Amino acid sequence: MTATRPTRVERDSMGPMEVPADAYYGASTQRAVLNFPISGQRFPRRLIRALGLIKWAAAKVNMELGLLDPSIGNAIVQAAWEVAEGRWDDQFVVDIFQTGSGTSTNMNANEVIANRAGEILGLPRGSRKVHPNDHVNLGQSSNDVIPTAIHLSAIMVIKEDLIPALEGLHQTLLAKSQEFWPIIKTGRTHLQDATPIRLGQEFLGYAGQVERGIRRLHYALEELAEVALGGTAVGTGVNTHPQFAPKVCTLLSQVIGHPIRETDNHFQAQATLDNVAAAGGALRTVALSLHKIANDIRWLGSGPRAGLGELLLPEVQPGSSIMPGKGNPVIAESLIQLCGQVLANDTALVMADLGSYFELNLMMPLAARNLLESASLLAAAARNFDRQCVQGLKATTRGPEMVEKGLMLTTALAPVIGYDKAAEIAKEAARTGRTIREVARERTTLTEQELNAILDPEKMTEPGLGAGPVSG
Repeated sequence: MTATRPTRVERDSMGPMEVPADAYYGASTQRAVLNFPISGQRFPRRLIRALGLIKWAAAKVNMELGLLDPSIGNAIVQAAWEVAEGRWDDQFVVDIFQTGSGTSTNMNANEVIANRAGEILGLPRGSRKVHPNDHVNLGQSSNDVIPTAIHLSAIMVIKEDLIPALEGLHQTLLAKSQEFWPIIKTGRTHLQDATPIRLGQEFLGYAGQVERGIRRLHYALEELAEVALGGTAVGTGVNTHPQFAPKVCTLLSQVIGHPIRETDNHFQAQATLDNVAAAGGALRTVALSLHKIANDIRWLGSGPRAGLGELLLPEVQPGSSIMPGKGNPVIAESLIQLCGQVLANDTALVMADLGSYFELNLMMPLAARNLLESASLLAAAARNFDRQCVQGLKATTRGPEMVEKGLMLTTALAPVIGYDKAAEIAKEAARTGRTIREVARERTTLTEQELNAILDPEKMTEPGLGAGPVSG
């Protein structure tokens, strides 16, 4: 027979409710636990940290404004800081799929902080001498706290995790670009042979994608820096001091190291998730860039004998349970799959923004889950791809060996002998298996010296007309 867990009785506006005796949360949180036995998923650490920081700063500002008794306020400050630092994460027990405003999680934070603050003051849990609404939630509403927490937590993940991971990958790609710069190979468009390109130029393109992704993330940080705090229920700011939000934003800016500002239009800030959707768009574009880079590297390493075989990827594990000695591009595949998840999350973010009705968005928990997961996944995968794949890439001789056989060397002949005649040479070379140089010797009056100058692959990797028109 299973032992019954000890309980205590707490109260909220709906009346008494039994909660676990050792819990810091109270009646409202317990009702939410019973109401939403959905996924078992909880809000991530960064969002709980953001909630703790908001409550910490709110108590400080409310004391400064003379709205909160210092004895209660200082206890709230200590308790809220403990929440921000992760001491009470196990007390945040409400499912992600809950009330659309996130009220249940805001009350979860209010109750944990209130009971912990009461304990600091020597009071038993459930005493409500430190009140979750009257004291911890003073000057706030779930409707402005939760969107603010989403913005703050996303800023922390993007700034502390994702941007540094991408900066590391960017530097590695630049280093590989320099390493591979002397290697000239056949370019590809439409999966068909094109004019020569440096392997280093391809990697310079990858580095440029990541660099621009970082730039877009800085735009996303600016979107997220505008917060809804101060609007309370519907954006009017009822029941809050006019100086509350700007003062709280100042404290939050200091503690997270990024400037946070109260929105100048609360009605849009609480009625929509447009800022979150915009930030999600930056994450989506990063995912698209990483997908392209990982897929290219996977293809360039295909083979080793029946594929392109221009790159050697680090072997990190056996590739097959049946084929001995096989190696697979597993790190690239991991990243590609993750990018698919980020794109799915972005679709959920768009749907969450569509949940904006009149004065409130009602899909905030869904938005928080997907925005934070995407940023965290991209950070982890970019770091892993950098360390376990890109840093260990090596070029083979396959690319340079195929350049002389490339049919698109005729591109350099076109300005000299004309497009149509160059096309005939390319078709004959393809039909006979000979090189462009060999056919051009027969079908033009160009000297060997002129052909060497015109069909120089290195010149074809630079802007300009190459050798330019010559006589003959």
